[in-house]
Parts: sequence; C-alpha cells; structure tokens
Amino acid sequence: MSDSPSSVVVVVPTYNERPNIEALVLGVLAQGAGYRVLVVDDGSPDGTGELADALAAAYPGRIEVLHRTEKRGLGPAYIAGFNRALELAPDFIAQMDADLSHDPDALPLLVSAAHDAGLALGSRYVPGGRVVGWPTWRRALSRLGGTYARLVLGVPVADLTSGFKVWRPATLAGIGIDCLRSDGYGFTIEATWRALRRGDRVVEVPIVFADRIAGASKLSRRIVAEAALLVWALRWEKALGSRVPVSEMRF
Repeated sequence: MSDSPSSVVVVVPTYNERPNIEALVLGVLAQGAGYRVLVVDDGSPDGTGELADALAAAYPGRIEVLHRTEKRGLGPAYIAGFNRALELAPDFIAQMDADLSHDPDALPLLVSAAHDAGLALGSRYVPGGRVVGWPTWRRALSRLGGTYARLVLGVPVADLTSGFKVWRPATLAGIGIDCLRSDGYGFTIEATWRALRRGDRVVEVPIVFADRIAGASKLSRRIVAEAALLVWALRWEKALGSRVPVSEMRF
C-alpha cells in the first residue's frame, strides 16, 4: 500500500458486477487516503448498485454511487461519471473496468506518470505489459484491433483500446466529453485520440491485464464493428478539419 499526496477519483462503470465490485473498490481504497471511487451503475439487476451503496455507507466520503435507470452502454456511463468527477475537482481522474482485469495496485504508477502528461494509459502492448488468461483468439483480436486503429489514425500509441487510464482534469474537460458518442472499444479509442489531437502528452505505462474470473464479458459484435468504423470517421475528421457526427453511427 502507498499513500499518495494527490487526490484521485476513480470512475468505475458497472453492469452486473456484484461478484467483483467489493474487491475492486477495496483495492482502490487501499492505495491511499487520497483515492475515492465513483461507481456508475446502469441499473444492474444482480444488485451491484445496492452492494455499492452498502460499501459507500461503510466508507463515507470515499465512495459515491451514481445510479442510472437502465443499461445504456459504457460510453454514456463514463460521460456521466466523468462529469461528476470533474465537479469533485480532484488532482486526477482515473477510469478502470469493474471486472478486476485492471489491478488497483497499478493505479499509483499511472498517477505518477500523469504528473508529467495529460493522460497516462495502462498498456498491455509496451515492454513489460502483458495479458493473462485470455484465449489465443481473444489476444489476437485485441492486438489486431489496436494495430488497426493505430495504423488508420497514424498515432504512436500501442494500446488504443485500453480502458485503464489516469487523466489530468484539464485534459479530460478539454476533449469535449459530452460530444463523445461511441461505445466500448470505440469510446476508449475516441477519448485518447481527442487528447492527442488537442496536443496533450499521452504516455503508456506497462500493465498486466488479467481476464475476469466472475461474471460475463460485455464484448459484442456491435462494439467491435463500431470501433472498426469509428477510426475511419476520426481519420476523416482530421482530414476535413471538423468533427464527424459519430453520434449518427448505429449498429
């Protein structure tokens, strides 16, 4: 455990993550007194939101739960959480998955890197990073997706689909989060792309990504297809010098 002098709000979207949420939240709080958790629950029928409420009552001032009435996707959940996190005015805002694929013990490393960058990104595909527990086809899909996005967009980021990030609030506010309309992999790509396009420094920190033990993956064909088309929309946006209406993309 390490105490950090910085204040960090960690945004965690949830949908049916009851078996994982307590271990994740306690792992984040263990990183130091400056860490707080903001759970954004999309009306999980398995009681994830209720368990998060109980944890918030047990750790007053360190856990907050934002309840949404229905499952509306990862992107909208993050937008709601980011807007609330910006209101809390911490030194840093983190995002991570609720399924324990992202190790809370890696948070201080990303926070440290974000002191000198607009965005610190937990990367599976830089030296020292790796994936544990995924079948061969899933590892290949992830690597192919990241390489495809990097080549289409022409950016020097090895893991554009990573959802483990620490933002400086000014960078997050500056990318126009309310205008982000993609979801899943697409959302993580678009947010990082907009930071790069703003001219913010993005650094990659090696992480070990572990496959979930409990619960079901939210990956779908729609999410993969949206991400594949999104990168071309972003490339066209750069060429045209204006924002492409990604919100009109439907699958």
